[in-house]
Amino acid sequence: MREFIYIGYYFQIQLRQIAPYWALGMVIGSFVSVFAKDAIHNCFEQIKDKKWGVWGVVPASILGIASPLCMYGTIPIAASFSRHGMRHDWLAAFMMSSILLNPQLLLYSTALKATAVAVRLISCTLCGIAAGLIVCLFYGKKPFFDFKGFEPRASHDTHPNMAVRFLKNLGRNIKATGIYFLAGVLLSALFQRYVPSERFAQLFGKSNEGFGVLMAATIGVPLYACGGGTIPLLRQWLASGMSMGSAAAFMITGPATKITNLGALKIVLGIRRFILYLAFVMAFSYITGLAVNFFAV
Repeated sequence: MREFIYIGYYFQIQLRQIAPYWALGMVIGSFVSVFAKDAIHNCFEQIKDKKWGVWGVVPASILGIASPLCMYGTIPIAASFSRHGMRHDWLAAFMMSSILLNPQLLLYSTALKATAVAVRLISCTLCGIAAGLIVCLFYGKKPFFDFKGFEPRASHDTHPNMAVRFLKNLGRNIKATGIYFLAGVLLSALFQRYVPSERFAQLFGKSNEGFGVLMAATIGVPLYACGGGTIPLLRQWLASGMSMGSAAAFMITGPATKITNLGALKIVLGIRRFILYLAFVMAFSYITGLAVNFFAV
């Protein structure tokens, strides 16, 4: 009984500290989805005629982060862009960064403080750019994705009253992420109660940075289910001594290898390119983690 009391105590502390950031992410994410999503996608559609060459991967990656859609929403949009003549290296940059980050998750990540937010934003943008450059380098103008059978999905945001549309979108976001958020808070409370911070710091801290970054990148593969569930864990891990580089590696491999994202990507990539995608994600996350630790103050 005493253990339940202790866990409940840590749970309510974690919940009180993290809930405002989660709520802010839900509200702003729904606002972007209802009022700015079409403008963001139209902006990406309009750049296809620009004579930017390979450098178009930069705005494509930035617009991917600005897009509020999940991967199953992004792929039909990307398929539509492809049919209208969008370069596949630009699409690779857009889709890669869209997988890793969106406005909702970025705002929620403010719970990790400014340094972690900056690391997440910069590393995810660079990952999208790197994906686009690699597709351009090895595939040139040849198609990289196979979008056969993918059509734009009907939007859920169709109510004529904008306020009602926003509230419905917010309700869907809360329903989709709420259980993962509470599970993450519970896991962070259990971690705080039972895992000694000294041992954790020895494994994932800067004193063991090479192995720690590799371990963080690896555990991101099976552990990541939803951004709403990992922020409480990352907050506690960083407080317990995890290096920022290890956290950066986890923040890349987690969403990039989320099981629902992998299912969609395997369809449009095929098995060979899918394996190359996984290798790219693991290599980029590891190099990013080492670089962040190297330059961190």
